[in-house]
Parts: sequence; C-alpha cells; structure tokens
Amino acid sequence: MLFRASASAVAAEITSGSLSFRLMEQFMHVHGHRPGTSETRSWARSIPVLANALNDAGLGQVEVMLEYGLPLNSKRADAVLAGVHPATGEPSYVVVELKQWSQADPEDGEPLLCRVDAYTRPVLNPIEQVRGYCDYLVAFNGALEGHSDRIAGAAYLHNATEFGISGLYEAEQDSHGRLFSGERRGEFIEFLKSRLAPVPGASAADMLLSGKVRPSKQLIAVAAQEVRERKQFVLLDEQRVAYELVLNAVRKATEADHKEVVVVTGGPGTGKSVIALSLLGELYRRGVPALHATGSSAFTKTMRKVAGARKREVQDLFKYFNSFITARKNGLDVLICDEAHRMRETSANRYTPAAQRTGRAQVEELLDAARVPVFLLDEHQVVRPGEMGTVAEIKAAAAGKGLECRIVPLDSQFRCGGSDAYLHWVVRLLGLEPGGPLGWEPDGKVGLEVLDSPEELEEFLIARRAEGYGARLSAGYCWKWTTKVPPGHSLPADVTIGNWARPWNVYGDRALAGAPPAALWATDPAGFGQVGCVYTAQGFEYDWSGVIMGPDLVWRGNRWVTDRTASKDPVFKRSTSDDDVDRLIRNTYKVLLTRGMVGTAVFSTDAETREKLRELVRAAG
Repeated sequence: MLFRASASAVAAEITSGSLSFRLMEQFMHVHGHRPGTSETRSWARSIPVLANALNDAGLGQVEVMLEYGLPLNSKRADAVLAGVHPATGEPSYVVVELKQWSQADPEDGEPLLCRVDAYTRPVLNPIEQVRGYCDYLVAFNGALEGHSDRIAGAAYLHNATEFGISGLYEAEQDSHGRLFSGERRGEFIEFLKSRLAPVPGASAADMLLSGKVRPSKQLIAVAAQEVRERKQFVLLDEQRVAYELVLNAVRKATEADHKEVVVVTGGPGTGKSVIALSLLGELYRRGVPALHATGSSAFTKTMRKVAGARKREVQDLFKYFNSFITARKNGLDVLICDEAHRMRETSANRYTPAAQRTGRAQVEELLDAARVPVFLLDEHQVVRPGEMGTVAEIKAAAAGKGLECRIVPLDSQFRCGGSDAYLHWVVRLLGLEPGGPLGWEPDGKVGLEVLDSPEELEEFLIARRAEGYGARLSAGYCWKWTTKVPPGHSLPADVTIGNWARPWNVYGDRALAGAPPAALWATDPAGFGQVGCVYTAQGFEYDWSGVIMGPDLVWRGNRWVTDRTASKDPVFKRSTSDDDVDRLIRNTYKVLLTRGMVGTAVFSTDAETREKLRELVRAAG
C-alpha cells in the first residue's frame, strides 16, 4: 500500500498538489525505482475522480487505501475503501479498479477478455479483474474469512461512454464484480453509498490490514476435494513414513505450541511431489492452513494445472519461494517446499522493492513462515548458480533458530522403470559419486540406447510414439536460444547439429506456432518437436527421454572434461567458478538422463564421448 487516508484527506492532498509526490516518494521507497510515466499519469487522472465521487456521496470519512498489495502476491488493487455497512453496521470494503480507457471491446467469443487500443494483446475484462481481487482477499485475508459479503468490487471506467464499453457487459456481474462507465457516475455513487455509511472507516481499515494471511477454511475445503480426489496419489513404504511424520509434527505443533522442520530427500522419481500433494489434500481435509511452494515457474504452473484445473481459487495455493519475504512469522501451520534444491541464497531480485530487501536468507524466510516447514529435495538437481537447497544448509539454518530437524530419505523410486540400478549407473557415469563409470547391466526395468546421430535419436523417439508411448527430446544448453519471436513467425531452429536442426521449446508463458508455453512443454503432447532444456524438463517425467549431450561435457582419455565456453546458459557469469560450472553441468545431465519412465536414448555431439557411451552400454553384452 502506497498511501492511506480518509477520502476528505485524499481530496485535500490532491488540492494542495502533494498527493502525486507522496505516492512517488513511497513507491520509490517500496520498489527501489521511480514509477513509470503511465503509472504516475494514472494517479494524476484517476484518483481525483474517485476522491470526488466519495466526497460527493458524503463519504469523506471512509478510509482510502491506494495501491493496496494483495497478500503473498505482487498484484496491487488501485484502491480499497474501508468503512461501515449502512444496513448491517459491520465492516465493509470496496475494491475499486480505475481505468482511463475510453473504449474497449470483448475478445471474439470470450467475454472475460477484451481488446484495448493501448495494448497489443487481449487483457482481462475489468469486471473479472476486480472480482478476482475480491475473491483472492476473501481466500487469504483472515479478516474476511466467512464474510465474503463484507467485500464488493467495482471497475470504474471514468473516461468511457456506455457505447464505448457496451460489449464488456457480456461478462457476468455480481457483488464482487461490477462495471460503471463515466456516464453512469451517478449509479457508481449510489453503489458506494449502498456499501459504505458516512462514518469513519479507520477501524475497518485496521482490521483488514491486521488480518492473518493464510488460506481460508472455505478455500481449504475446496482444495481438499480437488486434490484428495486424485486417485494417482498413492504412497508406499518410506513415502508413507514421510507423510505420517509431517502429520505428526503438525499435531504436535497444534497441541503443544511446537515447531519442527522436516526434510525429505530423494532422487528423481522417488515420489517427493506425490507426498507434497497428498499432504496438501489431507491437510486441507483437516482444515489446516497450508501452502505449497517451489522455485520453478514450470513446476508451479503445472501443479496449478494438475491440482486446480477445475477450481481457479485452488491454483492460488501454489506459490513461489520468494512469496514469503514479508510473510508473518508462523502465519501458516504448514509450508510444503517442493523442489527445495531450487532455493536461492536470497529472495531479492532486481524487481524486489527496496523496503523488502532485508538481506535475510531465503531458507530463513521459509523456516519462519510456518510452524511446520517441510522441504523436499534432491541435492543432485541443483543446476543454477545461486541455488542453495541442500540438507546441510537447511539443518544449519534450523539449528541457528533452535529448531529440531527431521530427515527422511526416500530410497525407492518410480521413475526410470523403478530401476535403482539405472539411477546408480547415471550418478557413477557423471562422476557425482566416486568410483568412475560402470558398464550398464540391463535389469529388465528400463531401456537404454546410444544413438549415432540426432536423426537416429529423433527417429527412435518417433517410433516409440507410434507404439503409444510419450516422448520428449532435451539437450544441454549448448546452443543460443532465440527468446523473442515475432507474432506469426515459426520458432527458429536454434539447435543445429550438421544438417539436423530443431527449435528450443517456447520461451515464455504463451503458446507459439502450435508449440505449448514453456511451463507445459513436458506435459502437453505438442511439446514433441521442440528441444527442451533442463529448466523445462526438471521436475517432470515422460515415457521415453531422448537426450542430446552437447560439447559442454565430453569424455577425454579416462575422465570427463567440462568446457564452460561451450555452454550458452546465461546463468553462468564470469563470477561463477569453474568448479561450480563443472558441478552444475554434470547435474544438468543427471536431470535430463533421469526423466524417462520407460527408457532413455542418448546421443552425444562428440565422437569420443559417443564411443565411451557405446562401450559402457555394450559392456553388458
């Protein structure tokens, strides 16, 4: 929130010419940079319109909170009005979205989207935008739990005529989402008077601002049904042990004001994410406030799709590790940190507001956020500089806070055909465990093939797809990646080996030229045909995994040699040491070589490396 005052005080600040300065000053303090021109123009043109409407309605004592930040989220509502309901005498809130649009048309066949001349892409219908803000506050602000009727939402397009936005009314309106044009200013004022009495609203604002940030019981109930009904979540052996240990820690935390840390470790396919989702379902069924968090955009978006496909509100239970910078200490009962090997040293990045740059380690923020923080990780999947997710790091941070830390190792695994022998072969192959590479001894559980060209590799995968299997082709980050593709153009074939060339998976959050967005490359059937990188493959699995080993890791004589100059990964900076680059490249290939449920097919761009791989795989015969 950038500014808070009564409506009459806001009007006085506008009259004196100081409001824009106050907003800019606070924006720079919070965000660490100056606001954009469009933002300051919006403040200058739209806030006076709202203040005038409130004061003309006789609501000068209503509290106005400008640029109100949603909890655990980077989104901001233009204004939240706080006061007393004229009929019930209860606290009452109105979320207001202010638009300078003079005209907007619904997107063809989709009334929840609209086209505005100022934007090149469709944007959300303001009715749905403000409704989403209301629903989110009900779901995550304890002051509104069980009181969804206390909040209302309105989009006020004060420059628009009825004719200019008539198509937007195709979207359904309700108490959380209403739309008013400039021609309907009188109706907007009556709407405000129906929700807010002409009495001071400061106490209601205090109540909203002090509300506990946690999932509401209603949201938990929806999620319980949505997640728990998924029949594929079946736990076996030590998976069940980890599950029960967390539930036991939750029970102790509830009964005895106890705090405990649980760390679940395991390699690819050991069921860490199955445990995470099973825990969510059970905790939600019990009404326990819990959230799921990861450091992976692709993984989080897929979890939202898997667990919240039918319920949009369930998707909001899946957060990122950097969502907890300002979280209240122990505000949650449980925080499940999936893919915890992807934790960063700090949550701050170039977009983090200056006021939130505390210098605290990310692991400390996550430990503080809940009574029972749960970390699920695989230390051999650290693939980026700055990723800090190790058991030692978590134990040290927990010890520094005087917290008990339980470690649960997962040994059995369900990827790679359930072949522990194959996983052992991969870590020995890449030198991630001592002893050197081993000859591959087939165990009848997983297939392993070495191919002589990218054409053979792709043909092999196509043949597997023809047999009804899923397949993906991934590669080390050894080719440039064209990240900006003009609309209407096909994906450029960046991955080029001889006469063979294929595009990387789509860069970004929108589908392009028939290819799915990056987050869905591993799960959408249309992902076949593009080459995935470690960042889109990590955390996922498919039947057959095709892997191209590039020139960044080659076999020379009797050992592996990493060539950092062959890597095009922009995360490797000059400050990244050679030892770190070596470790991260080996971990990258470990991730890529362990995605296949049924089998893996490998091709190396280097002839000597191909021969070494053939020798190891032939050793069985």
